[in-house]
Amino acid sequence: MSSDKKFFKGGQHWVWLNAGAISISIIMVVGLLLLIAVRGLSHFWPAEVNTFKVKEGSSIELVMGEIHNFEEDIQDGLEREQYLIKTGNRDQYGIDFRWLDLKNIEETSVDENVVVLERREWGNLYGYIKSISMDGKSVEASAENLAAIIERANDLHHEIREIEAGEIGSINYALEELRLEQRRLELDDELTNDALADIEKQKSDLNQEFLSYQDNLQKLYADIKRDTAEFELIGGQTRTVNASMMVRSFQPNAMGVFSKIGHYFSKIGEFIFDEPREANTEGGVFPAIFGTVLMVLLMSIVVTPLGVIAAVYMREYAKQGPLTRTIRIAVNNLAGVPSIVYGVFGLGFFVYFLGGSIDELFYPEVKPSPMFGTPGLIWASLTLALLTLPVVIVSTEEGLSRIPSAIREGSLALGATKFETLWKTVLPMASPAMMTGLILAVARAAGEVAPLMLVGVVKLAPTLPLDGNAPFLHLERKFMHLGFHIYDVGFQSPNVEAARPLVYATALLLVLIIILLNIAAIKIRNNLREKYKSLEQ
Repeated sequence: MSSDKKFFKGGQHWVWLNAGAISISIIMVVGLLLLIAVRGLSHFWPAEVNTFKVKEGSSIELVMGEIHNFEEDIQDGLEREQYLIKTGNRDQYGIDFRWLDLKNIEETSVDENVVVLERREWGNLYGYIKSISMDGKSVEASAENLAAIIERANDLHHEIREIEAGEIGSINYALEELRLEQRRLELDDELTNDALADIEKQKSDLNQEFLSYQDNLQKLYADIKRDTAEFELIGGQTRTVNASMMVRSFQPNAMGVFSKIGHYFSKIGEFIFDEPREANTEGGVFPAIFGTVLMVLLMSIVVTPLGVIAAVYMREYAKQGPLTRTIRIAVNNLAGVPSIVYGVFGLGFFVYFLGGSIDELFYPEVKPSPMFGTPGLIWASLTLALLTLPVVIVSTEEGLSRIPSAIREGSLALGATKFETLWKTVLPMASPAMMTGLILAVARAAGEVAPLMLVGVVKLAPTLPLDGNAPFLHLERKFMHLGFHIYDVGFQSPNVEAARPLVYATALLLVLIIILLNIAAIKIRNNLREKYKSLEQ
């Protein structure tokens, strides 16, 4: 028999085909991740700002900005090359980007004195420092003085944020709790004069405390607006910007390598730890990171015991007959149901029925505003737990089926009950399979978006679900999610070109978070597998 016939008859060609398919898949995944990483992380590098002398017809125009993209196309049978320039100054031009045809560019120059000013509104400003006013007095128009007023303004912004979100937020929360307590006593006919007087006294004390913080805030707002800077734009126009609207300034054309590296990591830190601004196209994504991780943890806490209990019952206790097989087939089919169907079910059952019933029974004082009868973190977690439940059940059942029957019989022969055998022997040995199911559940749940849009996720959440107000973890609150953030920035943003790099950066961050969660679960699974490996042999 020839070697070719032996090769095909032995099935080695299938081995090579499978190996090739796996290799191609790995290369594609790695290539996709590299593409996302390059396009996302390069956004934070301080790009060079060019000045273009553009001639269109008889008119000459100066354009300043960063080269954002290069494109070649054919128009009217002629090859056309053009730059996409990020010109910023949206309050002046109405747009952040414009296309420049290379044949119209007569001259390109780089000026080290160009300043890039990141603002809280209207995006970046590109221009030259014309004058600076500090404490109402004119000072030298230098990059150092500009950085000084920005640093002071950022410190005041941070102080204002701490007072508004911390102290005043706690006061407002306490006032709302008192209002609900008063309403609760009214519904129960227990609102006595003494109880009402006590509530009014607490309200009065809180209002006095609020007024003191309000006075402090007014002083801080006055302080943050006392510094200004005037900039000259490339067309000769001038813009006066208050320090309260400034975030950061730098001169990219004059920066060295180490300065650019420092700026780069500063921007990445801002992206990870700050809150979003400018309709999510600027700033950071920390609330979305926090919401994503917290939701996945809550989902894991719910889905793991439910999946394990269901798998144990079907494998260890249920009579293996047509009904059990039908249930098992139904569970397997549930894994293929579109996620949006789970979202509709979660909205109807968890939010409206279960949440509405909880409000009716335990929180009648909140009417007509619902507390649990509205989308929130708890319902999003339960919906995703239901979505990933089939994965955990199937994985746990597979683990239970691999445990030799001799181990069960030996435990029972030594006098252990069936429950003791299950609890102390079978489940610990099946724990690696449970962790495998959890890993698959986390990987799927963390990236889901469609059901979350119905049961709790929002574009911007006013507060985090976890804060310093009792009961500290507020399961009824809406939250932000990285997956929805990607959808919102990529498809709902009014400034698509400015938002596109953040889509890549946020996608990379979501992938990294999923990888970190999976690595933690895989580490636990491997430790459990090594622990019970000798028992399986």
